[in-house]
Amino acid sequence: MSNIKNVAKKAEEKIEINRAQIEHRATWMGLIYDEAEKAGLDAETLTRKAIKRCGLIHGEGFKEACKNPENGEDFKDAFLGEVGVKTFEMDNIKASYDEVSVDFHYCALVNAWQKLGFSDERCAKLCDIAMDGDRGIAEAMGMTLELTDTIAKGCDSCKLRFHK
Repeated sequence: MSNIKNVAKKAEEKIEINRAQIEHRATWMGLIYDEAEKAGLDAETLTRKAIKRCGLIHGEGFKEACKNPENGEDFKDAFLGEVGVKTFEMDNIKASYDEVSVDFHYCALVNAWQKLGFSDERCAKLCDIAMDGDRGIAEAMGMTLELTDTIAKGCDSCKLRFHK
C-alpha cells in the first residue's frame, strides 16, 4: 500500500487541463526511464542530464522575464503564475530579494507515476530526477534549490526554497 498522500482538493476546468498535460509529460518521462533501464542503460544519469538541460533553458526564459533577475521577488512573479499555483495547490509563498519559498500540496507528476503502477520508491526517484529541472531553473537564476519535504516521499507537501 502506498504511503503517498496526493489528492487534489481544488478543481476547475483550466486547472484540470493543465494537470492532464503535466501528467502526460510525466508519463513519457516515467516510461522512457523504465525502458532505458530495461535496455541496460544508465537511465538515471541520462534522464537527469536531459531534465537539467530543460530546466536551464526554462530558467533563462524566467531570467529574461524578470525586471531585475537578481531580485527573488521578480523571479517569484515570473516563475509562479496563477495557473501553476492552482495546478500544484501552492501556498506559503514567500519572496525576498535573496530567496523564494513555496509549498506544493498536489503533484500531477506523482499522480501519473502512481497511475502507471510505480512503487513509492520509484515515484520518489522520478520526483527527485524531475526536480533537476527546477534545480536547473535555480542555477540559471544564480540561485540554489533546497528541497526538503516531498509528496513523493509521503510528506503532506513539497517544500521548495530557492536562495542565493
